Amino acid sequence: MTPRSTIVPAALTTILLAASLAGGRAQAVFAPLPATAAAPRDNPTTPEKVALGRLLFWDPILSGPRDIACATCHHPDFGYAEPLDLSIGTGGAGLGVARAFMPGAPVRPVKRNSQTVLNAAFNGIDATGTHDPSSAPMFWDLRVRSLEAQALEPIKALDEMRGETYPEDRAVATVVDRLASIAEYRERFSRAFGGRNAVTETNLARALAAFQRSLVTPNAPFDRYMRGETTAMSPQQVNGMNRFQQAGCINCHSGPMFSDFLPHVLAVPDNTKLAESDTGVEGTYAFRTASLRNLSSTAPYMHNGAFTSLNQVVNFYNRLSRGGGGRGGGGRGGALNANVARDQVDPLARQLNLRGGRQNDLVAFLRALDDDAFDRSIPERVPSGLKAGGN
Repeated sequence: MTPRSTIVPAALTTILLAASLAGGRAQAVFAPLPATAAAPRDNPTTPEKVALGRLLFWDPILSGPRDIACATCHHPDFGYAEPLDLSIGTGGAGLGVARAFMPGAPVRPVKRNSQTVLNAAFNGIDATGTHDPSSAPMFWDLRVRSLEAQALEPIKALDEMRGETYPEDRAVATVVDRLASIAEYRERFSRAFGGRNAVTETNLARALAAFQRSLVTPNAPFDRYMRGETTAMSPQQVNGMNRFQQAGCINCHSGPMFSDFLPHVLAVPDNTKLAESDTGVEGTYAFRTASLRNLSSTAPYMHNGAFTSLNQVVNFYNRLSRGGGGRGGGGRGGALNANVARDQVDPLARQLNLRGGRQNDLVAFLRALDDDAFDRSIPERVPSGLKAGGN
């Protein structure tokens, strides 16, 4: 398919739309999300695991000071993300934009923007719908693989859930001991995993991962359109989809999750709330390509929440393609991140062709990736007796 061709759906088949990429790279494609996410062989999804994982997700007992839950920064009201540029972990109170550090607490924001956990079960999926849940890439810097591994990292992080209650190497073990001291958790872990001593670090991670795998949104207008429902997207959104392809956005934002899950160097301005510049993957200023799913409910955007609207994001890429960005970038866009030279910015970003307007069409297409039919339920209580969701 040439860059100027019109994208049309095919009904009731696996739909792959190839886009020719610069530099002889392999082809990228559009495709709808599968209805369900695969689970690792050693952690098949069951209703008991999902129910347990939901309680754990909302229970502040997982945090050092018992004041924050996973749901604090991944709340269903905000698409299982958060409307703050940088999250506030332990020592904070309030929800969403009202969340702030408590008086006397260390002002220590989380280093990066809280990504949504919606569809995180599909991380690493390719255009054919194939993905290995045991090696799924996680976090902005790809530092761990699989939802099971990801689930334990916030528990260990000083600025997220651990605080100064105990050292990092004791964090997960301490939380497991807390859970094992509660009869209801002992019963629920046994029911979900079998055995009398089922409250373990491994099963804690498996339960949290099983719940997150239930949070999928496979029926966005785009998905329905790609499955043959030709009226699911508006004419403007279809035009925006073609514009997305022609501009080269598909070079990195491809497949069912609209991500290649690879790190790319851009030139996103630093967040001034941080004392030091965030240098990303191995000090290169590269960050993993974010999914474009459910963007309407998961602002702000980029690894540090630099942009509050989709129009700002599109304008950012427009500046990169017109010569802005980076040390000595100049051009019509001006410098963006003084620590990133123009020639360090990924060529795929520099080669975007966003000239000619139609920005509104592009943003309209991104809205077609929204699906708000996901689980928003909040437990009335959690087994620890603490307030579900924390402070």
